[in-house]
Amino acid sequence: MAEVRGVGIGQGVAAGPVRRMTQALPAPDETPSTIGADQERVRVQDAISFVAADLSSRAESVDGAAAEVLEAQAMIAEDPTLADEVEERIAAGSTAEWAVHDAFAGFRSSLEAVGGYLGERAADLDDIAQRVLARLRGVAAPGIPDPGHPFVLVARDLAPADTALLDLDKVLALVTIDGGPTSHTAILAREKGIVAVVGASGAADLVDDETVIVDASSGVVTADPSAEDVARARERASARKEADAAPPTPGALADGTPVALLANLGKPADAADAVARGAEGVGLFRTEFLFLSSTNAPTVAVQRAAYRELLAAFPGKKVVVRVLDAGADKPLPFLNDAHEENPALGLRGLRALRASEDILREQLTALAEADAETEADLWVMAPMVATVEEAGYFTGIAREYGLRTAGVMVEVPSSALLADRILQHADFASIGTNDLTQYTMAADRLLGSVSSFQDPWHPAVLRLVAEVGRAGAAQGRPVGVCGEAAADPLLAVVLVGLGIGSLSMAPAALADVRRTIAQHSLDDARRIAAAALDADDAATARAAATAASASHP
Repeated sequence: MAEVRGVGIGQGVAAGPVRRMTQALPAPDETPSTIGADQERVRVQDAISFVAADLSSRAESVDGAAAEVLEAQAMIAEDPTLADEVEERIAAGSTAEWAVHDAFAGFRSSLEAVGGYLGERAADLDDIAQRVLARLRGVAAPGIPDPGHPFVLVARDLAPADTALLDLDKVLALVTIDGGPTSHTAILAREKGIVAVVGASGAADLVDDETVIVDASSGVVTADPSAEDVARARERASARKEADAAPPTPGALADGTPVALLANLGKPADAADAVARGAEGVGLFRTEFLFLSSTNAPTVAVQRAAYRELLAAFPGKKVVVRVLDAGADKPLPFLNDAHEENPALGLRGLRALRASEDILREQLTALAEADAETEADLWVMAPMVATVEEAGYFTGIAREYGLRTAGVMVEVPSSALLADRILQHADFASIGTNDLTQYTMAADRLLGSVSSFQDPWHPAVLRLVAEVGRAGAAQGRPVGVCGEAAADPLLAVVLVGLGIGSLSMAPAALADVRRTIAQHSLDDARRIAAAALDADDAATARAAATAASASHP
């Protein structure tokens, strides 16, 4: 047997034959057009319109992060700057194929140079360009293979459009050579409950029809396993499936200590799935979906209807709504579309809302009106709070609208270090581990070249989490985590050991986290957390926690 190691997503296991992702289409030759610029324009406009419509159609068939990513891709396909670049090449005598290939490649290089969120979108351009080229050539776009039987998909990485629509009856597991735990592929795999190991560089050597075992709990892909190993893996998968089908119970440690297990949601339509999976409420409702597809801010009436739909799904339960988190990776023309050299450190989150306070006030008005019409326990929180003054500002303005529970997100080191003072103003704190890791490690969370630094297991990040946990205990304020870290079952145990009282995650992760925390007492969680804190780096922290969780004093 040979083992390939990567980063596991979730706790699943699967076994089956490998099938590799189909190869990309070859680049076109740089030859002059033989049909003239007018016909080439018609061809390229038809192809781009077709691809954009196809991506939009795919977006309508899914929910959550998958829909958001696909909608963004559809917008990229019809970007006016790209269209101008393509037109320039066609006007110079190029074929539609070469114009698309060269324009997209140039645009990709420009986005990579910018870095950040736009740099990450550079990878999406490859997928879009391939789809447009395939349409121009009249062939099928490269994508998921269909061998006619269940298989383990192995790919360099997956385009969002492919990950979002994986047929889970056929794709037993996903293994990617590139990517990390916060890549689009990982996030979508976690959201869909796909057994996955990402960033497994050794998977490049796996070949079609070779049997493998993909164990996400250990992050290991085993090639050429014995029949006994395959049988054990399938038994584990079957037992896990049965456990998932059991009626969910409230989150709790082995000694009965309650740990609220909540859902991260992006749209009201996502609520039904969260309820079915046993979510005890909502720990993060992202309101951006109302704003991102519009050139104007949505009206109070439009917002109120969406919030009412969400709150109505959780009568008597806590629902934490984050006010608009725009700027940086989500610029809005009516809020902040000014160019910034480093938008992740610019006018984003609460900073942007304070600069356009009318938008914040309209959002709070809509939330208050929806709250009055429903029976959920509404909590509101502000994103990207960095100072004590900002915490006081937000809680003060929320109270003007009669909102009873107002808190802050802890996403930057300053707010973690000042949590004891911030929680004198805020009713609660919710730690966004994705951004907290980014700012602690000075590593853009959407930039592949520094993905190895973007790991919430790093002891520096865990120390900041512990600081907020201690402040919450001292002030008698609840502290939760709503970043991707909460969906990692073992890391969830560590977070509880650091003083976290609630964990919010993609609904598909709830069952694994519920099972894992139930295996440990509060003393166990504190001991496992201490082992992780004593490490020097993320990998060592994860290994130390794994060893501590397997031992009992």
